[in-house]
Amino acid sequence: MTQSIPPLVPKKEIRILQLIDSLEAGGAERMAVTYANALHQELGFSALACTRAEGMLKQQVASGVVYAFLARKSFFDFAALLRLYSLINQHHISHIHAHSSSVFFAVLLKVLYPRVRLLWHDHYGKSEMLEQRPFWALRIASLFVYQIISVNQQLVHWSIEKLWCKKVTYLPNFTFSNTLTSVTQLHGTTGKRIICLSNLRPQKNHLLLLEVAKTISKSHPEYTFHLVGKDFNDDYSATIKHAILSNNLENQVFLYGSCDDIPAILKQSTIGILTSDSEGLPIALLEYGFYNLPVVVTAVGEIPEVVTHDKEGFVVPKQDSLAFIKALQELLNNPNLQVTFARQFHQKIRAEYSEKAVLDHYLKLVHE
Repeated sequence: MTQSIPPLVPKKEIRILQLIDSLEAGGAERMAVTYANALHQELGFSALACTRAEGMLKQQVASGVVYAFLARKSFFDFAALLRLYSLINQHHISHIHAHSSSVFFAVLLKVLYPRVRLLWHDHYGKSEMLEQRPFWALRIASLFVYQIISVNQQLVHWSIEKLWCKKVTYLPNFTFSNTLTSVTQLHGTTGKRIICLSNLRPQKNHLLLLEVAKTISKSHPEYTFHLVGKDFNDDYSATIKHAILSNNLENQVFLYGSCDDIPAILKQSTIGILTSDSEGLPIALLEYGFYNLPVVVTAVGEIPEVVTHDKEGFVVPKQDSLAFIKALQELLNNPNLQVTFARQFHQKIRAEYSEKAVLDHYLKLVHE
C-alpha cells in the first residue's frame, strides 16, 4: 500500500496570526477579520493583532480568536514590537499573515524572531494606477517575505516585476457570513433600493454615481440610492454632499457612513453597483453575489474576471456615465433579468469565491 507523504508542517501545528494596521471599515481590514474567523473554524486556532487603530470591525472578531491591540504610536515603536513578540511567543505562532501596510511592522518582528514565516497580502486598491505606486520600501520588505498573495492579476504581475520575493500568487477574496443583529434600516421602498458599498474615496468615483442617480431619479423616481462606507469628512466627502444638495437628490440618495451589519443591509437591497475608477478585488462585489443581488459595475481591477458581462451582471467602462445609465435602466426595466443575473452571479460566487475554495488554496500556500 502506498502511503501519502504528510505535509512539511502538519495542519495542527500551523498557528497563523493576521496582522493589520487598523480595524476601521475597509476591504483589507475586513479580509483580515474574515481570515481570522475562518481559520479559527478550520484549524481550531487563529489570532489577530491590530497595530495602530481599533475600529468598528473589532466586534466582528469571533470570540474564539486570540486578539491583541498593539497600540503602535510610531513606525519604530519598540514597546508595540515587544507586545507582538510576546504574543508570538505565548501562542507559538508559526506564520504571520500581514495585510497591506502592516508588512513593514511584520518585517521588524521577523528581524527579532527569524523563525516565524511571513506572508504579505497585497490589497492595493489602485491597480489601474500601478505606475504611480512607490515600490522601493516594499522591495526591501519583500526580502523577508516567503509568499506574496495578490488580490488580482495586475498586482501579481507588478510584484513579479518590481519586488524580490520569489513566490507571488493570485488568491481571490472570499465572504464569511456574520450574525450581527441589524441596526441599520434603509430608507426608500422595499424592492426599489440600489446599494453601493464603498468608502468615500476619490477612486470610488461617487460623482459618477450621482450623475447616474440624477438621470434615474427622473426615469425611475421610485428607486433610491444607498451609499454605505466610511465618511472621512474631507474635501471629497464635502463635494459629494454638495452635489447631492445641488442636484436636489436628498430624497433619492442617502449616506449611512460605516455600518457593521452589511448582510442585513444587503438583504434590504435590490441591485448592487460600483462606479469605481480603480479597484483590487472589492469584497463588496463578492457580498453582492453572496446575497443574491444583480449588479452593474465598472470594468476595473479584478471585476471583469468576477462578473461575466451580460451573464452575471453588466460590466461597463469606467467613467462612462451614459453606458452605466443605459445598463442600469435596462436592469430596472427587466425584473426577470434581475432574477437571472442574481441567480447566476450567486452560483459563481458560491462555487469560486467561497470560504472553503479559497481556504483550501491558502493552506496549501502556507504549507509550502
